[in-house]
Amino acid sequence: MAVREINFDGIIGPSHNYAGLSFGNLASTKNAGQVSQPRAAALQGLDKMRANLALGLAQGIFVPLSRPNRDWLSALGTTIEDCEPTLAAAAMSASAMWAANAATVSPAPDAKDGRTHLTVANLRTMPHRSHEWPGTLAQLRIAFGNEQHFAVHDPVPPAFGDEGAANHMRLTARHGEAGLELFVYGVTGGAFPARQHLQASKAIARLHGLDPERTLFVEQSEEAIDAGAFHNDVVAVANENVLFAHELAFADRNAVVAFCEKRLPGFELVEVPSADVPIGDAIASYLFNAQLVSPPDGEITLVVPTEAREAPTVWAWLEKHVSGNGPIRRVEVVDVRQSMANGGGPACLRLRVVADPETVDPRFVVDDAKLDRLSEVVRRNWPVEIDTADLQKPALIKDVEAARKALLEELDLTQLV
Repeated sequence: MAVREINFDGIIGPSHNYAGLSFGNLASTKNAGQVSQPRAAALQGLDKMRANLALGLAQGIFVPLSRPNRDWLSALGTTIEDCEPTLAAAAMSASAMWAANAATVSPAPDAKDGRTHLTVANLRTMPHRSHEWPGTLAQLRIAFGNEQHFAVHDPVPPAFGDEGAANHMRLTARHGEAGLELFVYGVTGGAFPARQHLQASKAIARLHGLDPERTLFVEQSEEAIDAGAFHNDVVAVANENVLFAHELAFADRNAVVAFCEKRLPGFELVEVPSADVPIGDAIASYLFNAQLVSPPDGEITLVVPTEAREAPTVWAWLEKHVSGNGPIRRVEVVDVRQSMANGGGPACLRLRVVADPETVDPRFVVDDAKLDRLSEVVRRNWPVEIDTADLQKPALIKDVEAARKALLEELDLTQLV
C-alpha cells in the first residue's frame, strides 16, 4: 500500500464574507464589514493546491457546505429572508473552507484496529461554525467510505468543545510507522475563549484506539490564546520528527519536549524565541499556521503566506534559520490573502490525512487537470464581491446556491446538495 500524506484543502465557498463572527480571531475582528472577494479567494486556494502538486504532494479537496444553511435556520424557527442580520451572517458563513477544523485524524499505524480514524469536529464554541459538522460529516463518510481502511466518527457530544486537527499534532519517524499524537487543549485565554476542551481530546484518543503511552495532552499557554492564538496551529506545527513552535505555545514546554525526546528517536525541536519573533508578530503573519510538508525529494518545506515575507522579524528569522543543513530546508510562499483577512492561513485551509490515495473516493482527489476545471467553474459562477450588508439579498443568495450546485455537478457529487 502506497501510504502518503494527503492534504485535503477546503475550496473557499461562494458566500465567503467578512462578517467578523469569530471572537478571539484578531484578523476576523479587524476586517469585519470589509468587502470580500469570493472568486479571488477560491482561485487563491486552488493555486495553493497547485503549488502542493508542484512539490510532488498528494492533494485532496472538500467542497463548500450548503449556504445559507436553511435547515439550521428552520430549526431556529426562521428563514434567511426573515432572520435578524447576525443569524443571517452565521447561516451564510463560509468558514468550513478551513479544513483543519473539519476533523481530527489518527493514521492507521497509531490505531489499535489498524485503520485511519477521523472524528468530525463539533465546533460548538462559535455559533456560525456549530452547524457545520453535519455537512462535513456527509463528505467524510463519502471520501473515506472504505471501511476496510477508515473509521469515521460522529462528533464528540457538544458539552465539550472540539475544533479538530487545528489542535492536534503528530510526530513520527516515517509516515508508515506508529507516531506520537499530541492533543492541545485550552483552559483559559484571558479575554478570549479557550476553544478546545481536554475532555473532547481525551474522548477522541479513546475513540481512535490510541496507545496511551504514545499520546500526550498538552495545555496551550494562556499567553498564546490571549495574544490571538485561537487554535494551536497558530503557534505550532509538526511534521515527521520535527516540531516547529513558538516558545510561548505551551503552558509546560519542557514536558512536551521530554515526552517527545523519550519516545521518538531523532526528535527535533525548532523553537522560535520571543526575543527574535514576538508572539504578536508570529500570530499576525501566521508564521506557524504554515504547512510543514515532506516532498518526495526529502527537503522538509515550510509553506508560508505572503504575510510572513512582509513581516520583518519573521522573515529575518526564516532567512537565518531555514537552510540546507537544518531540519526545515526551504520556504515556499503562497498568496492566500483573502483567507488570511478572515483569520485563516495555509494550515487552516487543509486537513492532513496519512493514507493510500487509492483508498480515498477519487472525486475528492485532484490533479492539475481537475484543478483547471474547478477554476473554470469558480470563474464562471463565484460572486466577485460580497458586502456583508447584502447577505440577505435574494439575488446574492440565488447566486451562492447556484455556484455551489455547479461545483457539485462538475465533481459528480450532487448527492451533497
